[in-house]
Amino acid sequence: MRYTQLGRTGLKVSRLVLGTMNFGPQTDEADSHAIMDAALDAGINFFDTANVYGWGENKGRTEEIIGSWFAQGGGRRDKVVLATKVYGNMGPDGEAWPNHDKLSAVNIRRAVDASLKRLGTDRIDLYQFHHIDRATPFDEIWQAIDVLIQQGKILYAGSSNFPGYKIAQANETAARRGGTIGLVSEQCLYNLAERRAEMEVIPAARDYGLGVIPWSPLHGGLLGGVIKKEAEGGRRASGRAADTLADPVARKQIQAYEDLLEKHGVEPGETALAWLLTRPGVTGPIVGPRTREQLDSALRALELELSEELLASLDEIFPGPGPSPEAFAW
Repeated sequence: MRYTQLGRTGLKVSRLVLGTMNFGPQTDEADSHAIMDAALDAGINFFDTANVYGWGENKGRTEEIIGSWFAQGGGRRDKVVLATKVYGNMGPDGEAWPNHDKLSAVNIRRAVDASLKRLGTDRIDLYQFHHIDRATPFDEIWQAIDVLIQQGKILYAGSSNFPGYKIAQANETAARRGGTIGLVSEQCLYNLAERRAEMEVIPAARDYGLGVIPWSPLHGGLLGGVIKKEAEGGRRASGRAADTLADPVARKQIQAYEDLLEKHGVEPGETALAWLLTRPGVTGPIVGPRTREQLDSALRALELELSEELLASLDEIFPGPGPSPEAFAW
């Protein structure tokens, strides 16, 4: 396993991040525990979750599964850099109750304590804002975070799905307050097929010393060899991938991608992950395996070296927008 610093911090994290969103809804507790054991055995020490995972009436279930895994002992908790998120409504009995969502000081305090209880731990290593909250000023957010850091309940703060200007606003507010650590990471949608983060989000993250943690590295399965799998009678595309393939132009693009990788003798999903590992500013992509086999495939991406020829060909198929303002101006 390869490790890197998380942004400007001294924290060492693995270059693959174990995403746990499927734990509970699609993967039962026993299999989830087995995947976490296998990830730890492979050297993955960075685990990502969110308080809303489990979804619907089962919100919080994923954190509980991680907590029951920690409870097995064996140094599991101390070996893991644990990241979770706050924003979604966690109202009682599944109700969308006021002040049980977003980033008010009231909800942040409540949400941290609830996550700690479900996770069965005394601290969250990286506490991430799952979305921007347009109604809550950053002064209030950082005041709440400062208290939690002083209490030892969280160690670092990160963002998710923030535009570049909000990353700047958050960290400029932190700098003005003094003594506030500010954001140390940004978790964003970023992959070969979705490169808009390169315009402003990633440059802002790099300028402010944030580690970039891409989610959906296979773009909902679209970059995992979906056309070939369909032709071989495997799992059919669904959701975002199915919608994209319904567009003849987009389908032609994905077919070109799969044909290129077949020519080079590499697997699509592993290549998509390996490509992200070459990108400036990227700490590590989040992989969310439903099975042990999917985890093993993700691990193979760490050993995959992409040639300059292949990287250039991938850019031809999936050209990035380029930095701003050149992407939309001169």
